[in-house]
Amino acid sequence: MKQKVVSKWGAFALLSFFAGLSFLFIGRFFILQTSGESHGRDLLMRAAAQYEREYILDAKRGDILDRYGRIIAEDTQSYRVAAVLDESLTQAGREPVHVVDKEETARILAKYLNGTEEQIYKVLDQDKKQVEFGPIGRKLSHETKTLIEAEKLPGIIFFSDTKRYYPNGSLASYLIGYAREEEIQDERTKTYKLRTIGEMGLEAYYDDVLEGTDGYENYEADKRGYLLPGATHFIQEPKHGFDMTLTLDKTIQNFVDDALLRVNEQYTPEEMVVVVADAKTGGILAMSQSPTFNPNTREGLNSDSTWLNQATSDTIEPGSTMKVFTLATAIETGNWTPNSQYKSGQYQMPNSMRIVRDHNSVGWGTISFLEGIQRSSNVAIAYMMERIGTETFLQYLERFGFGQKTGFPAKEEAAGVILNKNKQDIISTAFGQASTVTPIQLVQAMTAIANDGVMMKPYIVEKIVNPNTGEVVEEHKPTEKGQPISAETAQQVKTILASTITEPVGTGKQFKIDNYNVAGKTGTAQIVNENGTYDWGPDEFLYSFLGMAPVEDPQLIVYVAVQKPTLKGGAGSTPVAEIFTSVMENSLKYLNIDPANVENVTTETIDNYVKSSALEAKATLEALGINVVVTGEGGSVEAQYPAPGTTLVEGDRVFLQTAGSSILPDLTGWSLRHLKTFEQMARIELETLGEGYVVAQDAIAGSVLTENMTVSVELQTPQEQYMMKPPVEQEEAPVTEEDASTNASP
Repeated sequence: MKQKVVSKWGAFALLSFFAGLSFLFIGRFFILQTSGESHGRDLLMRAAAQYEREYILDAKRGDILDRYGRIIAEDTQSYRVAAVLDESLTQAGREPVHVVDKEETARILAKYLNGTEEQIYKVLDQDKKQVEFGPIGRKLSHETKTLIEAEKLPGIIFFSDTKRYYPNGSLASYLIGYAREEEIQDERTKTYKLRTIGEMGLEAYYDDVLEGTDGYENYEADKRGYLLPGATHFIQEPKHGFDMTLTLDKTIQNFVDDALLRVNEQYTPEEMVVVVADAKTGGILAMSQSPTFNPNTREGLNSDSTWLNQATSDTIEPGSTMKVFTLATAIETGNWTPNSQYKSGQYQMPNSMRIVRDHNSVGWGTISFLEGIQRSSNVAIAYMMERIGTETFLQYLERFGFGQKTGFPAKEEAAGVILNKNKQDIISTAFGQASTVTPIQLVQAMTAIANDGVMMKPYIVEKIVNPNTGEVVEEHKPTEKGQPISAETAQQVKTILASTITEPVGTGKQFKIDNYNVAGKTGTAQIVNENGTYDWGPDEFLYSFLGMAPVEDPQLIVYVAVQKPTLKGGAGSTPVAEIFTSVMENSLKYLNIDPANVENVTTETIDNYVKSSALEAKATLEALGINVVVTGEGGSVEAQYPAPGTTLVEGDRVFLQTAGSSILPDLTGWSLRHLKTFEQMARIELETLGEGYVVAQDAIAGSVLTENMTVSVELQTPQEQYMMKPPVEQEEAPVTEEDASTNASP
């Protein structure tokens, strides 16, 4: 009887258990149904998350290129190293895929990574499945990666990465700037990655344009990362940053940097600045300063130099270079009387005890105002200001763009300060003291003198291209910024500035270039020290020159400033002249501006020869002293370069394209610009080695060219060609009187 009761109770307990379990399942089902589909989807997503993998696809930062497409800055492939620590990933009987000996691994990696053995071991000695080594394990070259792989260390793996690379080192570094990497957490994958950020220069100004948008890859995989059968696989392609083509010419930039290096070694100045601009367009062809730095290593940024681009952000008293625009104002307003006489030496400021003195303190007696400009007389400018009037002068300074930002793409561009509160400051401004300007403002104002009175805005970015589509998203054309003076005034100013170099009394004799006529103005300015006073002495000044060439049809404007050079008794203008003459002459030759007979040069405007007889067009142009290159064997001209209406000078080169195969001419002496034109019109490929002018070619002149044929040519810069010639003894450059003292009043 008792056994039956126990059996009944056991059956009852068992029944109760299964009934409760049933109620639990029913209740759970009821909760799932009543909580909605979103909760159900959440459960499914949690399950899928165990198998889901998502990886970032890095976007490439946009390239920065020079005017001919030569790389200035680019992203290159690098690697980062990681270590697998999860022992469970190694299958029995197989080679280990995790780090086996942490101490030995740390010892070997220390030979290749920028970290100590202790640092590396500390990373490896963690309770994690996988680790990375931070900055010491990033930016590895392919060579370093290969060396580590050769060590055959179990568990050491690599990920592909990118790094910003500047193949030309310090070339235009303060203009280009640099981009740095910082570690951020990706919002999608919650993993850490490196992001490249523009830190200074164009890299910083156009950071949003150059930076791309990362893509990602999403798929379902097992715990070892293998794709599951039938799993979904989704890829969102990255959007690469936009490429940027500059007006910068790498060859001319090299001319500048080479000249700065030579002068720095000889004169050890505190700072130097050079700007080279296209006189017709305002496009910047070169911009450099010294000291400089290497954007790959940041070496040089820890020196005493600032992080600013001095051409756009450093304000200076311009010295006598400002007299160019005072002279232009006097001519434009009818207050220039070149043959009138004045007593040089000193000038009493109105309503003041202050005396303006010429740089030699005593002057040159009674001389003409023309001679006063040639001698860079401060007193001549002061007397001229009596006729011009301070209010009128201030209006012209504004028309020339002083006291205003040029709009050049620099986050720290300065406007300078034009002092206008009292007459004494305005008169001082007229000969280059008191007020401040920037080098880029001086170059912009000089375009009005070079360009028949029309002032051109300086610019550096030619176009921005979307590499994902090939679309040109932004294109910058030459921009006029008004006409502060007439063409007649500009011509007179050029003639007078040229006389400061050619006349025996001129202060610019050292800036003469054989076979080219140069116009420009020297400058000597004092520098304010930490105490707010001026430093004094020949080795304590800022020496400069603002010039253009050729005078007959200016193509280039070059500004050079050298601060506090060690002169050892020499003239302050000497290091400036060494830079200017070298850069100007090499650049004019590189641009194929014929140096022969420039004093008697004649200009012609090219007609439209398309559909004309190629033989007749060739004969007509050659009769004018123009070199003609005909591509093709056809009788009729299909295209021409330059375009109709372009002004040519004697010795220039014109290309006429006809149908059929071309004959290879002798390319000796050709510039890169003309090579590119010939390459396009003859439908061939030219492989160039070096820079400058052609000195050799691998195919014989007279050879028949076939479409898509490749011809190799070797180029050398004028400087390289010059260095191969035997030295010629030259007369010592004269010392200018302006350099013996200063523009400032003692």
